[in-house]
Amino acid sequence: MATATQLFTCALLISCTLFHVARPELIITLVNNCHFTIYPAIQPNAGHPVLEKGGFPLQTLTHRSFRAPDQLWSGRIWGRTGCAHSNGKFHCVTGDCNNRIECNGLGGATPATLAQITIHHGHKDFSSYGVSLVDGFNLPMTVTPHEGKGVCPVVGCRANLLATCPEKLQFRSLGRHGHVAGCKSGCEALGTDELCCRNHYNSPQTCRASTFSEFFKHACPATFTYAHDSPSLTHECSSPRELKVIFCH
Repeated sequence: MATATQLFTCALLISCTLFHVARPELIITLVNNCHFTIYPAIQPNAGHPVLEKGGFPLQTLTHRSFRAPDQLWSGRIWGRTGCAHSNGKFHCVTGDCNNRIECNGLGGATPATLAQITIHHGHKDFSSYGVSLVDGFNLPMTVTPHEGKGVCPVVGCRANLLATCPEKLQFRSLGRHGHVAGCKSGCEALGTDELCCRNHYNSPQTCRASTFSEFFKHACPATFTYAHDSPSLTHECSSPRELKVIFCH
C-alpha cells in the first residue's frame, strides 16, 4: 500500500519534528459497527513499533481501545473481512496479511479502505489523520478525534460502495461467481501507468483524477482517491485525547 503512504506524507503532514518530551496520553479506539466480525490490522511506518501485535478479531458491535505511543508514531489501519480458518490456514477475503491473525508489521492485500494516522508531531502536538481509497474500498470507515484543540474534523467514508461499485472494479469473493467483497482502484483493475501514477505520471502535474477515482470521490469527498489527491478538508488537530476509527455506520 505504498501509494497511500506517499500521498498522506505529501498532503497531510504539517511537520514531523520529534520532541523527546512526555506527551499527553492518547487513546486509539477501533469500533466495529458492522453486522459481522472483522479483523482490524495495524501496520506502522518504517522505524515505528507494532501496536497490538498488528491485528486481532473484533466482534460485531464491540470496540477495542489501547494507549498510543507517547512519541511520534505513524502508520495505517484497515479492516479485514471474510476471515476464517480453512484447511488449517487462516485467510481473509479482503485485507489479508499473509494468512496471519496478528499481522506483526505486514501490510494487507488490496482492495482495502485505509486510515493513515500520524500522532505527536509538530510544535503543537498535532495528530494528522485521513482515510484513503487509493487502494480501493472494502469497508466504510471514518476517523473521529475527541477533545482536540484547533481544527479537528471527522473524515472518511460512511457509504457502502460495494453496492454501487462499477463492474470493472468489482472484487468478488469467489472469482466471478462470489459476492462483491471489495471495490478495486482503477490502478489495480487496469494497471496502466496513468491510473497508477507511475513513471511519467508520477507527479502532481501529471497524476490526475480518473473516472474511477471520481466514482470514489463523488461518494466520499473527504478521502484520498488517487496518489496525488488533495482533499479540501484539512485540519490542524492538537493534542486530542482519543482517535476513534469506526468501521461501518
